[in-house]
Amino acid sequence: MAQAEIGIIGGSGLYSIPGLSKVKEARLRTPFGAPSDAYVCGMLEGRKVAFLARHGRGHRILPSELNFRANIHGFKQLGVERIVSVSAVGSLKEEHRPLEFVIPDQFFDRTRHRVDTFFGSGVVAHIAFADPVCGELVGIVAAACRKAGVVGKRGGTYLCMEGPQFSTKAESNVYRGLGMDVIGMTNLQEAKLAREAELCYVTVAMVTDYDCWHPHHDSVTVDQIVAVLLKNAENACRVVRETVAGGSTFSHSQNEKPPIAELAEKGRRGRGDCSSS
Repeated sequence: MAQAEIGIIGGSGLYSIPGLSKVKEARLRTPFGAPSDAYVCGMLEGRKVAFLARHGRGHRILPSELNFRANIHGFKQLGVERIVSVSAVGSLKEEHRPLEFVIPDQFFDRTRHRVDTFFGSGVVAHIAFADPVCGELVGIVAAACRKAGVVGKRGGTYLCMEGPQFSTKAESNVYRGLGMDVIGMTNLQEAKLAREAELCYVTVAMVTDYDCWHPHHDSVTVDQIVAVLLKNAENACRVVRETVAGGSTFSHSQNEKPPIAELAEKGRRGRGDCSSS
């Protein structure tokens, strides 16, 4: 029996979900190594959920160091069908203000050093990725933002950069010229792997500040950014709760599922079984 049906990934500032009951931790082994941390499983709004701190509790893993494959595979092992991924981002447009949430429907890749597929090593497969997020889940998250009293903007493009350094002004202005909406360091690889693993996926991009293109960027203090991070985390907890509560409207149609990726699993069965402790 599945230990969870909805997965929640917490980004910078979000390291736990209040309100979980019947809490237990699952430390998993996967064919791709160890996930970022233990999965915190429990009940939220009557649904089984599993929470993972993307960077580990204590924020100890850089974006480029994340084991994206293990993180997503772990959710699959737990029986998760849908993932809500919360992430702190910078804004590339004046209209996306700090404390607002963007629910992007597209990604643009500017990373260079990351493994972002379960395939390879003799297993050849290709997947459709024109529409990288689950439209049904986007709608549920947008409705959850409204119920939680948070500005949630549906649509837009998330530019995923390598990091850990932030953009130069030249880069930031190029991204703006290309029409990008927000910039972060983590979510594209998650989206690709979720698609391969047949998991519905959505990003909740929490705007912390404007990227360095903004004329007032340098006047923002660390204290101000931390205050926004904390408030965003508080708002994200409410949005996640409302999203889970709205899960009764999830479709169970097979047509809603992303393409099959069982080949990768079959090709790696020789590596040993996965188990939790």
